[in-house]
Amino acid sequence: MKEIHDYQSDIASIRSVMERSVKFLSLSGLSGVLAGIYAIIGATSVYYLIYYPYSPFGFRFYYANEQAIVVKLMLIAATVLILSVVTAFVMSQRKAKRMGTSIWNKTSKELLLQLCIPLATGGLLILILVSRGYFGIVAPACLIFYGLALINASAFTIKEIRYLGFSEILIGLMAALLPGYGLIFWALGFGVLHIVYGSVMHYRYDS
Repeated sequence: MKEIHDYQSDIASIRSVMERSVKFLSLSGLSGVLAGIYAIIGATSVYYLIYYPYSPFGFRFYYANEQAIVVKLMLIAATVLILSVVTAFVMSQRKAKRMGTSIWNKTSKELLLQLCIPLATGGLLILILVSRGYFGIVAPACLIFYGLALINASAFTIKEIRYLGFSEILIGLMAALLPGYGLIFWALGFGVLHIVYGSVMHYRYDS
């Protein structure tokens, strides 16, 4: 006859298997840290492109009105995004292999769908804002829609993603209240927060 602790062990194993079947647990914390570093490097590049040698604290929209500057800004943002996505994919794939699971399954497909709907909507809105010259709203829109995407996808992955989403929305709203400091909030939201949450995720789930 099985001991009580054996039954408890079996139940714990069943719960673990069930959680893996409905949650995408292969997200790598280190990929979040690297994404944050990429964002800070990108923000630093934007600072030297727009503000240097002056302080980034203040309204200097007229520089961003130049088409060449706007193109460079979009290239920097695209580079940060591509590097972050590629890093997340590669490191999550490695983690999934260590866990003996597949990175591409029903759960990951649903997570990707829930993530992409707000991101695609926000991306189209941002392109419209840029084409209309509303540069002061771009940083808040990036942060808010990214936060919404994280909250939307959090049901299919670890709980910390939801908290990260709320934090991004909060910083986005603060950026909307203080549009002259968009670069600072952008670096805080995509850089510092990613490093903090990525470190927490690595400590809790990767170690």
